[in-house]
Amino acid sequence: MSIFSPSKKTGALLLADGTIFPGEVFGAETSKLNDGVLGEVVFNTSMSGYQEILTDPSYLGQIVVMTYPHIGNYGINSGDSESRSAFVSGFIAHEFCDQPSNWRSEMSLGEYFRAKQIPALTGVDTRALTRHLRDKGAMNALIVAPLPESKAEIDKILQRLRSLPPFGDRDLVAEVSCREAYDWTAPADERHQAWNVPTVKAKDNPLVVVLDLGVKQNMLRSLVSRGCKVRVVPVTTSAADILKQKPKGVLLTNGPGDPALVKHAPDTVKELLGKVPVYGICMGHQILAHAIGAKTFKMKFGHHGANQPVLDIKSGRVMISSQNHGYSIDPATLPAFAKVAQINLNDQSVESIELPEHKAFSV
Repeated sequence: MSIFSPSKKTGALLLADGTIFPGEVFGAETSKLNDGVLGEVVFNTSMSGYQEILTDPSYLGQIVVMTYPHIGNYGINSGDSESRSAFVSGFIAHEFCDQPSNWRSEMSLGEYFRAKQIPALTGVDTRALTRHLRDKGAMNALIVAPLPESKAEIDKILQRLRSLPPFGDRDLVAEVSCREAYDWTAPADERHQAWNVPTVKAKDNPLVVVLDLGVKQNMLRSLVSRGCKVRVVPVTTSAADILKQKPKGVLLTNGPGDPALVKHAPDTVKELLGKVPVYGICMGHQILAHAIGAKTFKMKFGHHGANQPVLDIKSGRVMISSQNHGYSIDPATLPAFAKVAQINLNDQSVESIELPEHKAFSV
């Protein structure tokens, strides 16, 4: 197994606050980084799952920093992608492995970066970078290569960076949602099934309509594995068109960006409530809140990782969950008929709401 350890700094991450973190380019061609690659830089605390992170549509427009220092040792395979492509703006780790050792590996992480034209940096002090983001919050950044030698040139790049619009100032969901409806029939295989959780299967093959806000395919596989018929529809689909299909339930998926800027979906969900059971995940959770008149706010650095502790208020049970979101529901704005069901134990943010009268809930 070969570890890619840089001997020289050929690029850098420039943060909007003027902080610079040097590293070596690993991934896309250096020439493509001359003008810089823009993204909101966030950190993810997962030890593995980098392929799922790279292919999660919720990361559209973001540069992901992995806090675990060694990334890439099990390579890339065709079975673990969560969507049709990679969506991150950039990827950063302290140390990349470019000769993986795993029987499922089909290519190295470096090969994948080059094939998907994903800019990446290695040799970065990710511990210092993560601490900086915890203190200052997520912010816009540029991956550049090479890093200019003169302060004047660096100042010019920073000036351009600060003039760019903030992350999430547009409807990112509209960019990742499918353009046409389609049926999903593939179940989860052994690699994607929870080994210690019994799978309860529906007997009547109920139809679940999935409103695509940036869906991850494991949600679709999980529904099929539980005996559901799955129909995925674009975010622009009207409530009338959804109800016309006579679904037994509607799933609101994950997705990127600011939920307050998502068009169509809140109005659609508002019309669905009380007529069909609704379940929201991640962005879908926040869209459900907007549909009932609540508000969301941008978190300082969000929840990105596979180790977020969640308390179920009713049972007292604590669960360790995988999350990726930078916005949260303001509990003070929830109407009386909405109930907070779960909270995050790190910061007390709302993790789940229930609308018993409407047969709707979200996480």
